[in-house]
Amino acid sequence: MAFVLQLNRAMFPCIIRDDVENETKTHVWELEASNITFSETVVQLRGLLQQLDRIIDEVPPDPGPRRFGNVSFRRWYELVEERIATLLECYLPPKVLLFNSQTKVKAQDELQSYLLGSFGSSQRLDYGTGHELSFLAFLGCIWKLGGFDQSASANEERGIVLGVFQSYAEQYYIDVLTALTMLLRYLQLIRRLIQTYTLEPAGSHGVWGLDDHFFLPYLFGSAQYGPVLSSSTDPTPVEGSRANAPGPGDVVQKQAVERERTKNMYFSAIGFIYDVKKGPFWEHSPILYDISGVRAGWAKINKGMIKMFMAEVLSKFPVVQHFYFGTLFSWEQDPTAAPPPMSAHSTNQPAHGDLKSLKSDRKGPSAVASSNLAQQSGTKAPWASQSMAVPNPFVGTAAPWARNSSATDPTVAFSNRNSQQPPTSLSSVPRDMEPNKSGSQGMPPTTRAPWAKDRE
Repeated sequence: MAFVLQLNRAMFPCIIRDDVENETKTHVWELEASNITFSETVVQLRGLLQQLDRIIDEVPPDPGPRRFGNVSFRRWYELVEERIATLLECYLPPKVLLFNSQTKVKAQDELQSYLLGSFGSSQRLDYGTGHELSFLAFLGCIWKLGGFDQSASANEERGIVLGVFQSYAEQYYIDVLTALTMLLRYLQLIRRLIQTYTLEPAGSHGVWGLDDHFFLPYLFGSAQYGPVLSSSTDPTPVEGSRANAPGPGDVVQKQAVERERTKNMYFSAIGFIYDVKKGPFWEHSPILYDISGVRAGWAKINKGMIKMFMAEVLSKFPVVQHFYFGTLFSWEQDPTAAPPPMSAHSTNQPAHGDLKSLKSDRKGPSAVASSNLAQQSGTKAPWASQSMAVPNPFVGTAAPWARNSSATDPTVAFSNRNSQQPPTSLSSVPRDMEPNKSGSQGMPPTTRAPWAKDRE
């Protein structure tokens, strides 16, 4: 997260002192700035992205009917896999690819995995924030391996990957624009892939997500409109906006979006939404529409974007499960991290020691059952009282003609009934149970049909 925070701080406008003219100037970091000199590594990386963009021309989309993404994206991905090793050898410094590692894993293999993971999934035909995170890891690996110029006059490793505020000089202005230009070139490639092959959103929340595919343009774009930093020791602003910055509510105005999308990453992402979606903005992008109502300035929006990035990207298992960990970005357990909250199922499980004691003290199934019954206490009805006796299981529903004398002791009656032998003849049937015509005793009289006649 420190990687993202340092690059985010670099996007805020700042005051730069010009030693030649002996005056201070306020610089804002806009896209596609002219008269910028890039280092050799940055120029090579821009050429790498251009080569990947040209491969799209070799694989036109399939014109057949389809329900989801275009299957031609898999062919484009296969061509990239076949050429990725050659492309890295052509456009990256040899000292990066031949970095002497203490493990058997080569640096080129890790760089290749991160770069391939930044274009989307060829299996699911989708793209999401996890692939966007993989591209940042690719740039971070190049910086760790010393691929950028680390001399005093050029700090591209901090401009592209970290954007660290070391000193306010004209070279820093170039470094920050280098970072913006590299991310912009990457985003342009991905947007063309999405439009050409209709890639699906990866793990999107639908309309209740911030964006179907991207997150970082909103984070860095909101910082571009933040308040001006007067020195390197100033804390990162959390409220306010720079002078002459457009309001957050301008995202619903297409004319304002078209004017700002070539200067700002936030409005560039909003403009892409207008390109691929139709209808009212509040209907297809309700989260961004709610954010447009923030009145505390772009710095307030930037603060919220940082929290959302931590919660919705870095803390989501569906996103991190596809991230590759190796020697450059390894998985290490934080000893100070709080344990994850336990679920209702895990909290109701017996402890490990209690389970052992229960097994050692157990004498049989009846002992376990009795202990479980003793520990359980059912929920009583409001009208229940402790004086109420437990109902006898032998008590059944008595017939309306049954005598009270037979129900005085149901247990005894049940035992006597089981001990008696079945009657052998009609004479053995009790007289009070013998059927008669009047039905005054014993069994009740039968109900006769209206057409029945007496045969007497």
